[in-house]
Amino acid sequence: MKALLHFLLLSLPVFVMAQAPVENYLVDSASVAHTAVPKGEVLKFTLESSKIFPGQMHDYWVYIPKQYNPAKPACVYINQDGIQANAPTVFDNLINSKEMPVTIGVFVSPGRMLAADEKTALDRYDRSFEYDGLGDAYARFLLEELLPAVEKQKATDGRAINLSKNGNDRAIGGQSSGAIAAFTAAWEKPNEFSKVVSGIGTYVGLRGGDRYSSLIRKYETKPIKVFLQDGSNDQNSYGGDWWFANQMMERSLIFAGNPVMHAWGEGAHNGKMAGAVFPAAMRWIWKDYPHPVTLQKTKNPYLSDILIPGEGWELVGQGYGFSEGPAVNAKGEVFYQDIPNAKTYKIGLDGKLAELKINSKKAGGTAFGPDGTRYTAATATNQILSYDANNNEKVVASDIPCNDLVVARNGNIYVTAPDGAEKPGKIYLIRPNGEKIVVDEGLKFPNGIALTPDQTQLYVPTSASHWIWIFKINNDGTLSNKQKYDWLYTPDTEDNAWADGMKCDTAGRVYVATRMGIQIADQAGRVNAIIPVPTGMPSNLCFGGPKFDVMYVTSKDKVYRRKFKVRGANAFEVPYKPQKPRL
Repeated sequence: MKALLHFLLLSLPVFVMAQAPVENYLVDSASVAHTAVPKGEVLKFTLESSKIFPGQMHDYWVYIPKQYNPAKPACVYINQDGIQANAPTVFDNLINSKEMPVTIGVFVSPGRMLAADEKTALDRYDRSFEYDGLGDAYARFLLEELLPAVEKQKATDGRAINLSKNGNDRAIGGQSSGAIAAFTAAWEKPNEFSKVVSGIGTYVGLRGGDRYSSLIRKYETKPIKVFLQDGSNDQNSYGGDWWFANQMMERSLIFAGNPVMHAWGEGAHNGKMAGAVFPAAMRWIWKDYPHPVTLQKTKNPYLSDILIPGEGWELVGQGYGFSEGPAVNAKGEVFYQDIPNAKTYKIGLDGKLAELKINSKKAGGTAFGPDGTRYTAATATNQILSYDANNNEKVVASDIPCNDLVVARNGNIYVTAPDGAEKPGKIYLIRPNGEKIVVDEGLKFPNGIALTPDQTQLYVPTSASHWIWIFKINNDGTLSNKQKYDWLYTPDTEDNAWADGMKCDTAGRVYVATRMGIQIADQAGRVNAIIPVPTGMPSNLCFGGPKFDVMYVTSKDKVYRRKFKVRGANAFEVPYKPQKPRL
């Protein structure tokens, strides 16, 4: 009843229903064809074979409104499972009444690989794989294959199809698995799809969709506007409870600060109510267009404590073979490596970038010691090298298949040695006197490494898993009390988080570069927040700048920076005790 009153207050059409399974709804006038309203046309085509989903063919239909002029790129609405909810008629009416912009509709069927002989074999049906799965594959299919194919077609009167590339001009929707596919496309590509219409959405445990209600709360809020519809008699099966899952989605989106509207009822898992409220959904989705999606402040206190409103990622440099190993000195200057080209760069306090004119080795991790010496893990020569203020090079240790390192205030150097996929990884300790010992072995591809702010414990992520391990540092520098500690999120398309570089802030939070962005865990080992970077997967990070409150991130061939509210904890500084975590 509260939801119905909410609809009335917002001037959305009202629906009336009997007890399930009988469902009766008022018919919105926009769902009925009117003789005075200009009618668009619907054309059918086939995308014979996909490269992203090999061998799969997709039928698709294109709705072209009468008012469309190819001189101006049209807004786009994409719907999964073909034409639903009498959408072409709804679009005719809403475009005519100016309740939505001139929009070309693209309605696509799920993929199907045809059997060689339909009498003896079955087609392969790709619907669940394409729709229920998380990850960016389906979004890439739409952007790289389907929409370019649509633009190659023409209206029957010869008009070319000119689609807007602006995400604010694009909406996407569907029902059931088609609904989660629509949300996933927007989630993965929020700058490409800003508006989602979801009917009886499958946000349950079929292929990981149940994770969304948690991820939405932890990610830096994405600019997405979402309309949700479901009924209390929706499915409750081995995959989960659709009705409660949709309500969890709404609560998570509100928590994150996304604009969200719902239409709750008593219906079952069918398209009846979704079709009835589709005109209302489209009115709300396009309301206030062309203004972009407006977000509210997240209720995630960890994101609020870390991020500065209005601050985003800024590109520092690009075009490297592969950027890696950023490290900061006591001044706040940042140094990092271009690994394939064996070059070292410095970012000064003025923000200017300069290449160091030295004979750099191919190196991964970089760190500064308490006396200002710069250390690198020379992966090409299996050496730990040091550089003084004049960039004079010295071999600190040899015969270490090194990857990353950290230098403690007392001069102890800890080094991760992945040792390859088939051999157990090792952690080395190099004491100030040059003594080299193995302090742990057996981890599966240990990669980045970081000290807690009090320098009594050591974090080591294993890239080939979703774990960060923690060790106690003994008085002699050796390690003990080894434990799996921080649990990281993994993408649907991979079996590991591929955790790499990591650092702590002065509050004891752990920032780690992963496939899903920068995952931020508290001292208790729980991921509280996730911050994506523009190129997708970061490789390493550090805090730089005069106040050590600017995060520098290496990602593929680029380096980014972003100012935060927090201060980084530097291993070359005097250790200090952070506040106790909230348990």
